[in-house]
Amino acid sequence: MMDFLSNDLLQLSDSAVRNAIPLLLACLAGLYSERAGIFDIGLEGKMLVAAFAAGAFSAIAGMPVADGGWDMGAWSVWIGLGAAIIASTMFSMIHAFASITLRGNQLISGVAINFFAAGITVLIGQYWFRMGGQTPQLREGQRFEPITLPFAESLKDVPVIGEIYHQLISGHNIIVYMGFVIVALTWWVLYRTRFGLRMRAVGENPGAVDTAGISVVKLRYSALIITGILCGLAGAYLSLGTAAAGFGKDMTAGRGFIALAALIFAKWKPISAMGATLLFGMLEAIGNKYQTVDLGFIVLPGQFMQALPYILTVVILAGFVGKAIPPKAGGEPYVKER
Repeated sequence: MMDFLSNDLLQLSDSAVRNAIPLLLACLAGLYSERAGIFDIGLEGKMLVAAFAAGAFSAIAGMPVADGGWDMGAWSVWIGLGAAIIASTMFSMIHAFASITLRGNQLISGVAINFFAAGITVLIGQYWFRMGGQTPQLREGQRFEPITLPFAESLKDVPVIGEIYHQLISGHNIIVYMGFVIVALTWWVLYRTRFGLRMRAVGENPGAVDTAGISVVKLRYSALIITGILCGLAGAYLSLGTAAAGFGKDMTAGRGFIALAALIFAKWKPISAMGATLLFGMLEAIGNKYQTVDLGFIVLPGQFMQALPYILTVVILAGFVGKAIPPKAGGEPYVKER
């Protein structure tokens, strides 16, 4: 029992954190946009284009000049991260222009972004690298490496606390730590700043915000810029922060939709969003570790274990959509009264 607690549980928790980070960042991205009154089911597409931009530009920046690269060395991974944020924010601005300026249907705009991202990433990837839409495997300097926190090695033999610090808290890359900092920062922005108050108000009653002399358009565009940045970080993590660093076709694998389900489950609150995404991450970790589970009266196949996060998504959407009340003005374009 103690071996399970000290080894298996720690390994599962460590995997859960790694699996949860892209979901957490995408969930927070959706939180900003939906709190401002813009429904965004295009999170998947933004993450995908960010993952491609990160993998592609990091690969090119790290290649020797003789091979057509830029030979940027250790700067390559940061160039990839910057490209991911820029690409995702551009797609976010497309959604903003369609939803806010043109007052188009927000759901259709999000679906269009998802389809466009799925196609353009493979098309450009094949044109650039001739690898079926994939990017080359990223080497050291082209990806984020794990960070060993102070005293992690010296404390690893200390029972429980040392093991948790060494195996669970230490050893992640910088985007993981940024993700948890962003949770706290998001809570502070939403509930302790004037911008957060106005953003929450514009998602509930944009008319009242407009009457107070505050620009609804600027607030919503600002929220979607933040959405683009966070989706950029989420996509970059998939390409630059995992063991198999590099971009692969459709590598987001529905994470944007799972993030939306987690957002509903969390009732549009940042701390709850962290808990919800960690739950999804744990289910994914369980599915990856235990390919089949024998319960005695039934054997659960590997396909069922791999599908656990998606099954939970359906359960949450079926059971919580009616209970979790979204921002009142969400999904409705605002038309200024004259």
